[in-house]
Amino acid sequence: MRLKHPRDWRTLLYAFVLMPALPLLQYAEPWLLGWLVPAQLYLGFLGGVIAHNHNHVATFAGRRANAWFSAWMSIWYGVPIFGWIPTHNQNHHKFLNGPGDATITWRYFRRNSTLSLLCYFFVSNAFQGPLVSAYLQRARHERPRLYRESVLQIRTVVVAHAVMLMAAIAVAGVGRGLLLYAAAFLLQALYAWWAMYFINFVQHVDCDPSSRYDHSRNFVGKLGNWLTFNAGYHTAHHERPGLHWSKLPALHAELSPQIDPSLNESSLLWFTFRTYVLAPFVPSLNTKPVGRVPWQLER
Repeated sequence: MRLKHPRDWRTLLYAFVLMPALPLLQYAEPWLLGWLVPAQLYLGFLGGVIAHNHNHVATFAGRRANAWFSAWMSIWYGVPIFGWIPTHNQNHHKFLNGPGDATITWRYFRRNSTLSLLCYFFVSNAFQGPLVSAYLQRARHERPRLYRESVLQIRTVVVAHAVMLMAAIAVAGVGRGLLLYAAAFLLQALYAWWAMYFINFVQHVDCDPSSRYDHSRNFVGKLGNWLTFNAGYHTAHHERPGLHWSKLPALHAELSPQIDPSLNESSLLWFTFRTYVLAPFVPSLNTKPVGRVPWQLER
């Protein structure tokens, strides 16, 4: 299994060591439940980031290795990661939070708010579901190998969760076992899924889908990007979706002078706290639309 990009040794470290280590450690030492939640949320977020990166730029040189890695990452993403292809790769990157995008941030809420953020996961899922179902049906009839790889991901997720649930019950009994499974394993996987909706929302809300460079919000802090495989450089990612994550900082540096300065935020954590905790009480701290608002493009 040869890596396509040497920098993905970090990807393998997180995917094969750190992500499984956390739930297994808590299974072995249940008293750790609760103490490791911050680490679980961080690794859950990275589970989504790695799944996203892998769907854009394959991690390995061989197709079989990539198919098995996709199945493995589906465990840590919470759902089969082939769903990224019809909803993100083929839809979101085409329409960019404008009309036609199943993941638009403004479907029922025109203002960026805590409520719109909290509802976004459920609303967006409802509109992405038909795209995933149609994709799977097309693959079944037109691309049997792709369909088998998708089914492998589905089965892997089901089996992994069943095994982890039974192991938790064996370790702690039915009642405590359910809690152990939910807190040590399920939480990490479900947060990975939710976190990708969250980051898509904050990276596009109040941006201009019709603009070449102002369609996305970037989080440009060096430490934050080192910790998240450069997930903050979203304009650069949309400019070249097939570019490896390790090369995004250099492309962002080229594009930055053409991006509205208000869309280059230093910290995701501070942006989230300022916008969704403080802004309800101090409205001037909320984001403001840049360029044309998306619903104007429907006219």
